[in-house]
This record gives sequence, structure tokens and C-alpha cells, in this order.
Amino acid sequence: MPEQASGAMEDAKSGVSLLPGTPHAQEHNPGRPVSWVGTSVVIIGFIVGGIAMVPAPHWVVFWVGAGIAIIGCLILAFSKAMNTDWY
Repeated sequence: MPEQASGAMEDAKSGVSLLPGTPHAQEHNPGRPVSWVGTSVVIIGFIVGGIAMVPAPHWVVFWVGAGIAIIGCLILAFSKAMNTDWY
């Protein structure tokens, strides 16, 4: 009985990847370079802000990190990274 259930599950998985109209299942899209830059800037801002909180809060460095993260968000917003289809 368990062999039948696992076989049915494998058939269902293979059928999903062969459906027409699903090009993202067959190829990989690495993204646009501006999206990587914006995301990296946001991550750096969060890292700077997080480091500013250890071991005691250093508020100037924290706000510098927050500013860096906001700049990264602006890069992503103006490049329309969230509005374009990725597949």
C-alpha cells in the first residue's frame, strides 16, 4: 500500500513540471544586476544597523545603517525591481 501512494506522488510531481505555460520550471533566471545591487545595499544597511546594537546601542551608527537600507530600497523602487515579472 505505501508503494502505491509514493508512486502516485511521483507521477503527480512529474506531471506538474511538464505543464505548458510554466517556463520558469525549465530554466533559471538569475535576475537583473540592478536588483542584485539594490538587495546588497539593503543587506549591508541591515548589517551595519545590527552591528551598531552590539554590545550597547550606538545610535549614530544605527541611523547610518538605516539610511543605507533606505537608499537600497530607493534603488529597488526606482529600478522597478518589484514590478517586473521574474519568470
